Amino acid sequence: MFANRRTALAGAVVLAAAAGVVAGCDRGASTGPAPLPTGPARPGCPAVLGRAQAAVRQAEKTDFAWNGPTTGPMAVSGKDIVFVAQTMTNPGVAGTAKGVQEAANAIGWHVRVIDGQGTPAGIEAAFSQAIALRPSGIVIGGFDPRLTSHQVAKADEEHIPLIGWHAVDSPGPSGSPRLFTNVTTRVEDVAKASADWVIADSRGTAGVVVFTDASIPFAKNKSELIKKELATCPAVRLLSEENIPIPDSSSRTPQEVSSLLSRFRDRWTHSVAINDVYFADAAPALRAARKKGAGAPFNIGAGDGDPSAFQRINSRQFQAATVPEALTEQGWQIVDEFNRAFSGEPASGYVAPVHIATAANSGGVTSWDPRGYRAAYRTIWGRRASRMRPPGGCVTGCEQAPGRSGRRAGQIRDAAR
Repeated sequence: MFANRRTALAGAVVLAAAAGVVAGCDRGASTGPAPLPTGPARPGCPAVLGRAQAAVRQAEKTDFAWNGPTTGPMAVSGKDIVFVAQTMTNPGVAGTAKGVQEAANAIGWHVRVIDGQGTPAGIEAAFSQAIALRPSGIVIGGFDPRLTSHQVAKADEEHIPLIGWHAVDSPGPSGSPRLFTNVTTRVEDVAKASADWVIADSRGTAGVVVFTDASIPFAKNKSELIKKELATCPAVRLLSEENIPIPDSSSRTPQEVSSLLSRFRDRWTHSVAINDVYFADAAPALRAARKKGAGAPFNIGAGDGDPSAFQRINSRQFQAATVPEALTEQGWQIVDEFNRAFSGEPASGYVAPVHIATAANSGGVTSWDPRGYRAAYRTIWGRRASRMRPPGGCVTGCEQAPGRSGRRAGQIRDAAR
């Protein structure tokens, strides 16, 4: 979910062979074209295709019942939560903060947001400011707590529970760094869903470009998982892996897309990116090449699902799908997890299932907001929701810590998610 990137791995490559070629590429490196396979072409991958189609149908559902927690402690009253945001310019971070605010209104708590503005110094200052307020709990909103180890240790000394949102690689409790829990989808599930969509949409015949940011370990791991799943269908070809650091996306993606179009022409049918932001920056180059917004290459974002991505999908402008985060739902889960921590109970262990959003199933909305969780959490807490404050650009108590923000600074960590 955060930042910009770039590099090219070239060549028309059978994905099974390409996985070994691209895995060792460093940032800025480029491989030569791999030899094309000889012998008769395989007509797709029927068994893999059938499995992928079934998985995609399941992930595209929008009417499934709530499968999260239905039991837990009654609401603890009078709590104050501080949400330390990596940057509020990142749609994922901002959306989750609003979800926390909405849930806090329902349970009767107060929330303050402190904006780290996307810089290490700003995040450290925001975290220190949060600890100085002596809140009941602190949310680590979209940044790696290992980069603020001093503040994490201080919060532990002060017995302030910490809950991460996309703070470490895996969902659930973390011992190092110490987090009561980390709220996120599983990267394995997100990667698989996006690759399965490509296999299903192309009926096992895609020529794929993967966009990643190898400077972010989480993002690099996600793209490796995407390639691994694509490789389960031998007829799917990995044409190139583009390593473009997210902060550089706006300047480098258009140029790289133009180069890809020149190199691969109609062989480039699909793309997968570790974050939707790449397709915002690819659109001008695709448009300049007179590509149709609803035509190939058909693009899917493996993570984030910010409003601009939904707008591109709904208007069929150079993005066909995304695997979005349920940001408001995750905000409610964060509040419920804090309530469990305050009550001396363990974390819920809930991990939201992945969802694939397309123009056909989004209903024209600009976010993924599944049903059922609000009523479920209100029932658990045993309280009727108080009057909600209308959402705005920032939630109650939002302030900035010292530091500078850039155009895409907030997307560097979320890119990986």
